This record gives sequence, C-alpha cells and structure tokens, in this order.
Amino acid sequence: MRERRSGRDVRHAPRAREFDAFAAGAAGRLLHVATLLTAETRARNPYARALLADVLAHTHAAGDRLRDDDPYAYARGALVARFARAARRHRGGHGGVLAALDPRERLVVVLRLYEGIAEEQVAALLGTTGAHVLAVCARAVAATGGGPARRREDRETALRRLLDTPHPPVPRDLVPRATALGARRLRRARRTRRLLWTLAALALLVCVVWASAARPWELPPAGTTPPLEAW
Repeated sequence: MRERRSGRDVRHAPRAREFDAFAAGAAGRLLHVATLLTAETRARNPYARALLADVLAHTHAAGDRLRDDDPYAYARGALVARFARAARRHRGGHGGVLAALDPRERLVVVLRLYEGIAEEQVAALLGTTGAHVLAVCARAVAATGGGPARRREDRETALRRLLDTPHPPVPRDLVPRATALGARRLRRARRTRRLLWTLAALALLVCVVWASAARPWELPPAGTTPPLEAW
C-alpha cells in the first residue's frame, strides 16, 4: 500500500508543484477581486478569504482538466460563479470601495474595469447584454464618486485607479489549507468515478449473462398447433 501511494504521489508531484506556483502568483490578485466583490476592506475581508479558499480548492480539484486551460481564468470564473450564488449575503456591502453598488453591479464593474474583460465577454459571462454592461458601468462610475460632469473616459480612469489598490495580504495558511481541501475533493472525485465505472461494468456483465440465458433474439415457439395437411 505504501509503495502504491508513493508511486501515485510521484506521478502527481509535477501538477502539485504547478498548482503551488500558480497559487503563489495568483492568490493576491484573486483575493483582491474577491474583496472588491464582497465590498469588504483590505484589512478586514473574512468573506473574501473564505471565497478564495473555496475557489483555490475547486481549482486544485479540477486536476488534469486544466492541462490546456488558463488556470487564472478558470479560477476567476469559479470565483464569479460562487460569488453570484452567495450575492444576497453581500447585498449591503461591508465597508469596501464598492459598497454603494449592489452585487451584480460590482460583478460588472470588477470584471470590466479592473480585470479588463471586454463588454461582450462580461455580458456572456453574466447572462446579460453589452448595452446593460455599459449602463451598469455608467451608473457605477457616478455612484462611486466619478460625478456626471466629467467625461466618461476620465470618470472610468478615476474608478480604475480606485479599484487598483495594493492587494490585501493573503493569510499564510490559506493556500496550504485550500490545497489540502482540493486534494481531498480530487481523491473523492476519483473514487466516485471508479465506483461508477465498476457499477457500469457490473451492469454490463449482468446484461450479458441474462442475454446468454434468455436469448431474446430468438423467436418464441408458436402458441397454436399448425393445421394438419393431407389427412
């Protein structure tokens, strides 16, 4: 058992190192995005930290499915989806720079003005239209102090500067805890897949055994006696 486990660890070691490198480089920015979305402050952001831990665990558990994908885009998509599901909890904000906006407006502003995603992509990601994204950005700029008198470009630039503050510090134990949780989820997913394949193989075996005994392709014997001829 120990030899099998050590062999599995050796096989997954390169991917684990890749994830550790990704998490070390991206955790700060992802935590900043989460803090902007939850409308918390840089110094006090427990909701954003919990959101980041769940997202990193989910990204780690994705395993080899991320081989050809951008892990940051994948993690950001998971972050957006998880925030959207819990948006009601953050409706009033928690003192952050975007606390005056509702959660959906924060999503639009952060993706469009901080992450720099095109309007059409933001609209597709949130299930809305490009015109709605533009309208939300315009309202957000006015609500966060840009003021209606300045040019739109100037107001957006001012809001971008407001969003682009230093990243909040990532707790030292957050990434290791998320990695351990993701590893547990990955092992559980693999066990589930193996169980499903085993059940499918057993079902196929049962079908083969039944078919070999019942021979359903053969016609049953006639239920009536054929008429006598040449009596």
